[in-house]
Amino acid sequence: MSLAGTGALTRLALRRDRVMIPVWALVVGGMVASGAGSLEGLYGTAAERAELAASMTANSSMRALYGPVFGDSLGALVAWRFGTFGAVLAAVASLLVVVRHTREEEETGRQEMLSAGAVGRRAPLTAALLAALGLNAAVALIVTAGLAGQGAAGALALGLAIGGTGMVFATAAALAAQVTESARLAKGLSAAVLGLAFVLRAAGDSGTPDGSSAATWLSPVGWAEQVRAFAGERWWVLLLIAAAVLLQASAAYALAARRDVGAGFLATRPGPAEGRLATAGALARRLQRGPLLGWSLGFLVGGLVFGGMVEGAADIVGDNERAREIFERMGGQSALTDAFLATMVSLFGMVAALYAVGSVLRPYGEETSGRAEPLLAGALGRLRWAAGHLVIAFGGSALILVLAGLGLALSYGQDAGPVLGAALVQLPAVWVLAGLAVLLWGAAPRAATAAWGVAGLCLALGWIGPALGLPQAALDLSPFGHLPRLPGQDMAWTPVLALTALAAALVAAGLAGLRRRDLAG
Repeated sequence: MSLAGTGALTRLALRRDRVMIPVWALVVGGMVASGAGSLEGLYGTAAERAELAASMTANSSMRALYGPVFGDSLGALVAWRFGTFGAVLAAVASLLVVVRHTREEEETGRQEMLSAGAVGRRAPLTAALLAALGLNAAVALIVTAGLAGQGAAGALALGLAIGGTGMVFATAAALAAQVTESARLAKGLSAAVLGLAFVLRAAGDSGTPDGSSAATWLSPVGWAEQVRAFAGERWWVLLLIAAAVLLQASAAYALAARRDVGAGFLATRPGPAEGRLATAGALARRLQRGPLLGWSLGFLVGGLVFGGMVEGAADIVGDNERAREIFERMGGQSALTDAFLATMVSLFGMVAALYAVGSVLRPYGEETSGRAEPLLAGALGRLRWAAGHLVIAFGGSALILVLAGLGLALSYGQDAGPVLGAALVQLPAVWVLAGLAVLLWGAAPRAATAAWGVAGLCLALGWIGPALGLPQAALDLSPFGHLPRLPGQDMAWTPVLALTALAAALVAAGLAGLRRRDLAG
């Protein structure tokens, strides 16, 4: 039977992700569910909420970022403020889970070993999709329970919209895992589809205040907002989401039945390691150039988009003192425009940490796949091999932050110097998280993936911590909480130098561990 062993593989997947899936569900679901309390503190009266809805509807930049506002109730504002980003985060978590239990298993050779037993051809894919379904069901349940007080129907609609979006991209990742031959390409292709969906939604929403643009309807992220939770729910849009899930899952199953384990329909082109690929550094650049190019373009475009929103920053807060305090906590005690710029630069820094962690852990993937051992069997030393990848990780994070700063300055029309300086100030915190990844990879490789959790926690603290009113002690758990808020504040060199020294110490300790341990198998 093609589904033989599905139950055992599902239990194995859930056991392996017994930390990751609950954490993702709590972060995504909790962020949305807690939105009612934070927005009620900001806009406690119906008049304030109506004023916010009217100003956001008239602001094309804010519609591009968050989507249109379909109502002025507290629930409708939660759906507007947190719905889109909740759907995106659910999509990211889902594609990571599916690729982890499909293409990664094949790439490391574990799936071939499992398939030698009583395991059907479609069982691994089914187990991965069931794990993703469990994650998205948990997110939907947390959102529904957390917002039920604002209206049961609206809470259920928002929960299903966010969870359904996650399943759309889970099945998209399942399809990508059949087409490509590596987990890296499967994740990259799935993330590119997600990025395109977000851009389509943003372009459509910026052009029309009611969400009726064709570009919005072409985006699965746009479908989530079109459910219109707490604003006259459109339940039929959920059928569109379900149809996309079934169509993509059917295509993934059809492709899975027509290929060998480990193979893909887009074959990797082999080539000799000669000429420009004759050194470890050149090989590292070749392996990491695709992700670096994608992140560079994304940060440049993101800078251009957010730079265009600076002039509308005042419309976000109006005369609301509580909202102004939140922006100042995230972006410094300065003028609102500088605070908005500092907030955007800080967010770019926290996202850049995700690139740095992924780039640092790339050689760990080379270890587990068995490709590092032949390289290190010759004259190539471990430190020189690792150095090639670490130069890309640390230098690449600097490059993408410079591009984000340039995009912000060009779009806003401001002198590039202060904004570039603000972007580069984020580097020590980025490097601390990258250094932690080096330490885990070098000294405790089985715990290396925990670096993703730390980076995600720092992103959550910086993104939603100020809006939830977390104490400064909690915000200071992130290295980004110790950086000077530029532009707008005076430069403080002490925390910058201290974080840089900490990053260097972490890297040194990690490389020392790498020299002493056996290669991961």
